[in-house]
Amino acid sequence: MVQVKLADAGDLHMTWTWVSAVQGFGTGYAPAADVDEAIRALGAALPGVGQDGVGGERAEGMRRAFESGALASYEEERRLARLLAESLWPPGLTDQIRQVSARLGRPLIRLQPSPRVAQVPWELLAVDGGADDGDVRLIDLADIATSVPASLRRPGAVRPNSATPDADTDSDAVVLVLDPRVPGFRADSPLGSVLGRPGSDPALLSLVQRRLDSGAVVPRVGTPVEALRRTDLDRDWLSEALRKGARRLMYVGHVSGAPVEGGRSEDVTLHLCCGPRTTGLTEPVRAHRPLSAKDLLLGTLPLRADGVPGAELWPAPERVALIACESGGDLRFAESFGLASAMIHNGARLVTATRWVLPTSFAFHRLAGLSEAVRPLTDVVVAVDDAHEHPDPVGRLGAWQRAQLDRWRTGGRIEHAPLLWAAVTCIVR
Repeated sequence: MVQVKLADAGDLHMTWTWVSAVQGFGTGYAPAADVDEAIRALGAALPGVGQDGVGGERAEGMRRAFESGALASYEEERRLARLLAESLWPPGLTDQIRQVSARLGRPLIRLQPSPRVAQVPWELLAVDGGADDGDVRLIDLADIATSVPASLRRPGAVRPNSATPDADTDSDAVVLVLDPRVPGFRADSPLGSVLGRPGSDPALLSLVQRRLDSGAVVPRVGTPVEALRRTDLDRDWLSEALRKGARRLMYVGHVSGAPVEGGRSEDVTLHLCCGPRTTGLTEPVRAHRPLSAKDLLLGTLPLRADGVPGAELWPAPERVALIACESGGDLRFAESFGLASAMIHNGARLVTATRWVLPTSFAFHRLAGLSEAVRPLTDVVVAVDDAHEHPDPVGRLGAWQRAQLDRWRTGGRIEHAPLLWAAVTCIVR
């Protein structure tokens, strides 16, 4: 494994250290002008701010990403991947990774990004040196995980391998929060459905059935369709479910980001079925009070004398998946106290989150003309669920991303574009 740390100081500075079976280290830097150019090019390719990718001004960035963005065209994406690699990634480290891979097999890169490069899809970096007859990406050579910010690390917390559940886990339950209904918002509104009509997606129903067949599912349901678009999954329900013990939490829904320039990553919110009278630290939106990262961190301590900290109200299981728009966006802040960081603070060892705004399957149908039978977002949900059931979730997710990349290279079809799958990263403690 190689641990890579990046720091912003005008230029972008990098250090890396090999651990475990390999010894060695290195340093590098990238000039500020080159970094800024690469980040601007990436920003122009990413889907814009929005919740569902359709309708109104919020959809403009999503529409641009599909119609002219670099991540929607293989040749343009390949050029962007080369620009990112040439600007941000040292060839010397690539050479070392190739040597280790040849001797010991695919290594793990544990990468701690600086805020300026937190949205970079490192998996996509084209590290073939610009050869016309090759298209080698970093994910072809190594598995890649994101390290937690240094402020969240505790002695002994960083392990050389992927997170593994402890033998004394209180419960085998898997907590599934799948497209909960947000009070005050219709299914076709900005905080509406992200997975479509319940029962219309066979792959999603199969996922829930697999979890039912393999163990306890919370909420308790008799049929898979009952797990979708529920109205009773509020913060109090989630607190009770997590305090009883669980080995996994999967959330698929909406996350509303906070402006990076404001510097308050703790204001990022997750949307459950909470009504306006629910106790919390954020202001209600229509008939709904969002659950913020600040809530998860502080709990009710700021609200009353006998308040309870967030880690006691919402103790996170070993593995957490937050499949929602920019759910890992707290890494873009100088001080990372967003949702992913809060889950790690509350006990998670691995959080799978996303770097940017996600297009829903409906966005693919409407903006790219795909058949309704094709559900790219469901493919991500299924892949993450499968990875979190595996002993090596980082390696398992990386294998799926390599398969998606192979399909993208072979056919260049929009459903295999990195618009979705390259947004996903495993943040490990």
